[in-house]
Amino acid sequence: MIEIFNHKYSFPKLLTWGFLAIILLGTILLSLPIATRSGRSDDIMTAFFTSTSATCVTGLTLVPTATYWSFFGQVVIAILMEVGGLGFMTFAVMMSLLIHQRMRMSTRLLTQEALNLDHLSQLNVVNLIIRLSIIIQVAGMGLLFIDFYPRYGLKKGLWFSVFHSISAFCNAGFDLTGNSLENYAKDPYMLTVMAVLIITGSFGFLVWQDLLQFPKRHHLSLHTHLVLCTGAVIFVISVLVYFLTEHNLGQFSRELSYPQRIFNTIFMAITPRTAGLVTIPYTKLSAAGISTTIILMFIGGAPGSTAGGIKTTTIGLLTLQSIATLRGRRDTVFAHRRFTDENVFRALTLLFVAFAILMISILLLVETQALPRHDSLTYVTFEATAAFGTTGISLGITPSLNFVGKLIIMFLMFIGRVGIYTVMYSILNAQPKQREYRYPKEGVLIG
Repeated sequence: MIEIFNHKYSFPKLLTWGFLAIILLGTILLSLPIATRSGRSDDIMTAFFTSTSATCVTGLTLVPTATYWSFFGQVVIAILMEVGGLGFMTFAVMMSLLIHQRMRMSTRLLTQEALNLDHLSQLNVVNLIIRLSIIIQVAGMGLLFIDFYPRYGLKKGLWFSVFHSISAFCNAGFDLTGNSLENYAKDPYMLTVMAVLIITGSFGFLVWQDLLQFPKRHHLSLHTHLVLCTGAVIFVISVLVYFLTEHNLGQFSRELSYPQRIFNTIFMAITPRTAGLVTIPYTKLSAAGISTTIILMFIGGAPGSTAGGIKTTTIGLLTLQSIATLRGRRDTVFAHRRFTDENVFRALTLLFVAFAILMISILLLVETQALPRHDSLTYVTFEATAAFGTTGISLGITPSLNFVGKLIIMFLMFIGRVGIYTVMYSILNAQPKQREYRYPKEGVLIG
């Protein structure tokens, strides 16, 4: 419990209920007649689903964002993406910076726990990171405006620049074009700007903190080493797999030149783990390409970022642990440092619980949805994993889901964004406990 603030709730409960409150507020705003182009406000589920998707920076939608929602509704979605992407505690810090208001000690300590900071003094770095995120998004708006202005004119081009810069940086996956970035598959400038926004928004606060302090400290934490190295390895493998499996198939071979295929392959390797913005319809991918995308969405991005999934550090740590075990070594070592046993146990637990939740959700979707396709299991698995990974890439079945199916997808989006440990701790009211006694050890056969 955070007793120093006289709060009733532990931090996991505060974070869980905070995100639920934001989703509820977004649902109310999107339910207003002014939020839709038709002026109707009778579709509460669409508002609820869209608010959840935007707050959880996923991008799965039931209706086209550009044609269904009015300018007011689109502004609400953009704000939800910003709040959900940065996290509501971080957003509170950002608001205090914008209005030059000094944060209360309770807010400072809550933010410290929200961002996994060791000391309150590190909030100065958080302030710098928030300012940097604002600068990056504004710069992204300017760069996107160069491309959008000739296509859409001043007002529409400016709004498209603002919306898509927020969507890309917060890794939200929403778009106003109607078909994501498919119209820009031959535009290397647009793909480069969007890719940079996606990558810079997917690092997470701890990595940004390390990178900003590196010129003074000349030292990177084990966390940052693992995030950067694992991310780089996954990226290279993804590029190779996509290029080998997709470059001679479908739209790649018919419509794109060889350099354009390379650009799109690189973009395809970036977006499945976090952003959800696509240049190629994923229904045209091969079975190998779809399987690769499912794996990438399940892995997700870096901890402390806007990405969902089990996170790159989890897969990196478990890979290193497996290698160490196969070599007969007791310690898991990386970058001349040992991982703690607690890290390994938490990673294994996270992998098991995430896999169990996803499998149960897929089973429920298969049993509750009337999907006539012979490959409906693949489609359901893809959609559920996209929700859990807060990726937002879709094979097109989300709008056709019934009420139960939509609730399952919303649950996966929520637990993917807030985090399995956070949600489970808040539900189970778990607190670290140390028994006064320990049972004797005994081994079992494995494998």
